[in-house]
Formats: sequence, C-alpha cells, structure tokens
Amino acid sequence: MNLSQQVEQHLPGQLLRQIGEIRTQAAGRGEKVYLVGGIVRDLLLGEPSLNSGLRFDLDLVIEGDAVGLAQDIAETGQAKLLTHQQFGTARLDYESFTMDMATARKETYAKPGALPAVTPGTLKDDLFRRDFSINAMAISLAADDYGHLIDPYQGRSDLEHRLIRVLHPRSFSDDPTRILRAVRYEQRLGFALEAQTARLLKRDAPVLDMISGDRIRHELELIFREDRPECAISHLAELEVLQRIDPSLTADKGMVDRFQRARQPGQPEGLPSLFFCLLVYALSISRVEQFLIRLNTPAKLAHAIRDTLRLKTELTKLESPSLKPSEIYDLLQEYDTLALEANAIASEYSTAGRHLRLFLTELRYVRPTLNGEALKRLGISSGPEMGEILRTLRKARLDGEVSTKEEEERLTIYLTACNSHKKPEPDPE
Repeated sequence: MNLSQQVEQHLPGQLLRQIGEIRTQAAGRGEKVYLVGGIVRDLLLGEPSLNSGLRFDLDLVIEGDAVGLAQDIAETGQAKLLTHQQFGTARLDYESFTMDMATARKETYAKPGALPAVTPGTLKDDLFRRDFSINAMAISLAADDYGHLIDPYQGRSDLEHRLIRVLHPRSFSDDPTRILRAVRYEQRLGFALEAQTARLLKRDAPVLDMISGDRIRHELELIFREDRPECAISHLAELEVLQRIDPSLTADKGMVDRFQRARQPGQPEGLPSLFFCLLVYALSISRVEQFLIRLNTPAKLAHAIRDTLRLKTELTKLESPSLKPSEIYDLLQEYDTLALEANAIASEYSTAGRHLRLFLTELRYVRPTLNGEALKRLGISSGPEMGEILRTLRKARLDGEVSTKEEEERLTIYLTACNSHKKPEPDPE
C-alpha cells in the first residue's frame, strides 16, 4: 500500500520540504529513512487531528547513522540539534515541528520489567520492539519507494478490525507499562483488546509490582491527558490492574463523576496533577501516603495531594452561609491551588463549594492598593506593625469596608494612631 498521497495531504508544507531535504541527505549517505510511530497509524485512520494546526512531533527511523544524518541536516542552520550518541538518537527542533531521529535498533530484556539493552538492528527489528501492531508500521521516505507502507506485523488489519494486539507473548512481561498503554489506546480509539492480548494482560499484570513508581506515574499522566481519562481508569479497575497500583484505588461512580466535572467548561484544562488529586480523593490520609510512596511522587505533586485530603477534612468550616469573605480567605489561603480546585470539584457540600469557587475566582487576587513602600512613606517602618496593617487592609478590602486608595490611607492613619496609644509609656528615670 502506498500512502504518499496521505502524507502530502496531511503534513504541512514546511515539514514536507524538510522531509525532502532529509531524503536527499540520506540518499547521499547510502541510508534509508522511515516515518514511524503514531503518525503512521493516524494517517491510516484519517485522523482529523493531523489538520488541527497543532505542533507536529515526528519519529523517524534510519537504517544507518541517525546522529550523523541529523548533524548533516542541522548544518543548514534551520533547526536546533540535540544528540545522544550513546543511544544513537537525535532531535531536530524547528519552529513549528520537531523530528526525533533514531538508528534502527533491537531490544533485549534481561528479566521481566527490566529496562532493555539496545543494539543496532534493522527496520523490522525496530518495529518488533514496539508496543502494539497498530504502532509497528512505517512509511518509507526514500525516493524510489516514497510512501510505501511497511507492515510486517499486520497493524493495518488490526486497525480495520479495531483491535489492540501485542506483537509477541512476552510483550507485557518485557515492559509492564504496556498494560496501561494498551488500555489508554483502547479507550482513545474505541478499540478492543484482541483476545490473546487480553489473556496475556491478565497473566502479566502482577509484573507491574516489579517496575518503578516513576514509570507507572508517567503512564498515568498520559492517561490523564486523554479526553476522557475516567474511561481508561474504569477499565483498568475492571481488569484488576488499578488495584495493582494501589489496592485502595477504586473507579466507582464517585470517581467517574469527579473526573467528568473536572472536564466541564470553566475548569482548569490539561492538568494531570488535578486528576491525581481526584483519583485519591476518597482515600484516607494514611492510605494516600502509601500511594505517594508507591509512585515515588515528586514533592510538589505530593504536597498538592496531601493538601487535598487535609482540606477535605475541613470543609464543614466552610459550610456556614454567613462567612465573611475575609473569613473564607483566612480558611483557604494556606492551601495549594490544586487542592482548592480538587475540593471545589469533588466537594458534596454546596455552600463550601461556592466558597471555594469564590476564593479561586476572586478572593485570592484581592490586594490592598497600598504596599510596603507606600506605608513607609506614611511613616510606618518595616516589621510586625507593617505586616499587621497590610493584613488589616486586605481584610477591609475583602469585606468591602474600603474600596479606594484614599480610604486605605485613612484606615492606615487610624490604625497607626490606635497602635501608638497601645504602646506603654517609658518608665521615668
């Protein structure tokens, strides 16, 4: 099958011109270049995302020396070059697209779940190391067979039958993260797991226990970037994979509802960290600590998750409809923003939810007009008194007691006078 027409139709002109330059340079070096990865799959599917104007990130495999070829291309001065000589890879970063170039290679695994040992290989070797048949296809970019589809593992047939299929029985045990990836692709594309693949997935799910938390966390982050991450999480639970990550995790209706609410208009977008907070929202604080340890969670995300659970236990304090804006501010200003967002989405307390939204959209941005320098000009020196006056000015702003700079200055003069009366007279000598 020849896909030259699809390539020319869906890839932007600047990118096609650069592919032509690569083709010319490779031919002069006696090397062959292939387009591989998800874009081949998407070209066969006719994915509209290819015309969306998003930044392209293409993967190229070179039967030859990828680093040397990339260096020759970079000499034109059109791209920033990053090379990893020890891995035989290079990255060309252009203004509107990037090209990841890799020398064709094969992989071997010393034990289940281990990172692979990589050695040079053929294109077929390189495709065999891929996760699923639908991602194990290539398009030749050589002049003599430009657009020719290379499909040694029947990926096109699996696309037509809407199946996710691994390439060999050791696939999941070699790389258990493919278990999470299989479900992610299945849900994104509306496909099904091929029968033998489903059996292998269930057989090898325990190998997830042997890989690092960083690798699992990375795959969850990718799931959380999908349009409907709750679908993948729910299916992982049905397959009893979610429980392998942490036995306390569930994909009940509450979790699904939280994720769906997070995707409503007005909610923050593209925040995998927010979905982590929502995933563990029903857990106890002690259980969450086990989850954080298992995923080797970075400090910033761990702080947001801990704050989410801590704030959840304090929500009843926000239920009073008579709370002043300054009181809402005082209750919430110490919490991580992600924790506030997560509780605003997940809280079952309606008044608390409104107060959280008020804080997120308005109260946290309120500042007095006067700052430290302005207070110094009014004769107030740096120190506890200045800090107290700034806090009082903010409170007055929040509660609508002052609204102009002049009103803040009058309040400051009044506070200063009150403070001077409170100071004890010096003892007579």
